[in-house]
Amino acid sequence: MDEMISSMLEDATMAQDRDLPPLTALNVFYAAGTTGSFQEAARRLAVTPSAVSHQVRALERFLGTPLFVREARRVRLNAEGRAFLRVVGSAFMRIGSAADQLRAEAARTTFGPFILNAQAPDEGNQHTLLHHANDEQKENYLRPLLEGRVRSCFAMTEPEVAGSDPTGIRTMAVQDGDEWVVNGHKWFISGAKGATFAILIAKTDPDADPPQASNTAFLVDLPAEGWEIVRDIDTMAGHGNHCEIRITDLRVPSSAILGGRGNGHLLGQARLGPARLAHCMRWIGQTELALEMLVKRAEERQLHGAPLADKQAIQWMMADSAMELYAAKLMVLHAAYKIEHEQPFRQEVSFAKHHVANMLWNVVDRAIQVHGALGYSTDTPLERMLKHARSARLVDGADEVHQALIARNVRAAVASDGHARAATGDFDF
Repeated sequence: MDEMISSMLEDATMAQDRDLPPLTALNVFYAAGTTGSFQEAARRLAVTPSAVSHQVRALERFLGTPLFVREARRVRLNAEGRAFLRVVGSAFMRIGSAADQLRAEAARTTFGPFILNAQAPDEGNQHTLLHHANDEQKENYLRPLLEGRVRSCFAMTEPEVAGSDPTGIRTMAVQDGDEWVVNGHKWFISGAKGATFAILIAKTDPDADPPQASNTAFLVDLPAEGWEIVRDIDTMAGHGNHCEIRITDLRVPSSAILGGRGNGHLLGQARLGPARLAHCMRWIGQTELALEMLVKRAEERQLHGAPLADKQAIQWMMADSAMELYAAKLMVLHAAYKIEHEQPFRQEVSFAKHHVANMLWNVVDRAIQVHGALGYSTDTPLERMLKHARSARLVDGADEVHQALIARNVRAAVASDGHARAATGDFDF
């Protein structure tokens, strides 16, 4: 069974329906089996219910046995379907773990994520377009982005307001016939130089109730009249294509709205969950590299006639780093599992984002300490790694924002249930 599934996973074109994006029949079966509804599976995969039904029937013909019992409004797995779902679910878990490991491995070198087309912000924009773009937008923006032919940026952060509260965005979009006229100021827009399009968040409904419904996302073709790159902001890690943007009377058509008017906040939140985990995976790769450098240096460096690694203080550094790294991997895997299965995930993502960002700084700092003066120099990658590690506690939500959310959920869980289990992983041992 496992060999058959592996073969099918490699064939991304099996039983393709023209309404279906490049997914295997196993993807469709898994979505239908876990939701118990072709309609819900179609919504999750952004395809038509008929396409789901077509794929399921093709899979049943391939296996030579029915997998579902069709009822009036729902479908349910039969005995063969339940057994097959367990096997497919296990295979998908292995694939998910491998994908996480791949992102971490790529991040051990600066250019690794770019080689795999898995770099920020493009990867997050790929997920956003997959789940929120219409068919025409997917063809015009998602396809070339996935094929690595173009780059993109995500324009939300502004210098005049706190980035942790998107409802305060001041960039305004005013409707003028079939177009929207946008004026505003953005900064730290990663990847703006060289981007062929931007996902721009602007306020379209300032009096919306709730205020989270005041922002809308627009797709902006670049370069564009009214979109000015003021500068590539110089940071403590140097220039990294994090740009300041001045927007003056920028015109975009109504067809450029992404995900519906007033849904810019929801779109941003949906984007940030997976994007935060993608950052965490890359940071895990960097941490692994720093720990390996720490150990190798300690084993090779002699002090008082013995390796530095024999010193208890150095062993504590190794042990603390290994434990923090292990916890980080488990946090990321659990949060990714909850996202994949459409379970509430914000608490687990905040756990991971806060822990991994701080772990990265701690382990790189320990590696520098073990290297001594060499670690402080630019002769090793550690100096550059530490500069970039400092930004990890700011990007995609500052530490304090995640801590506040975590605490709020813990208080709510105790008030509601009398215990904190729902806010501390929500699983039983």
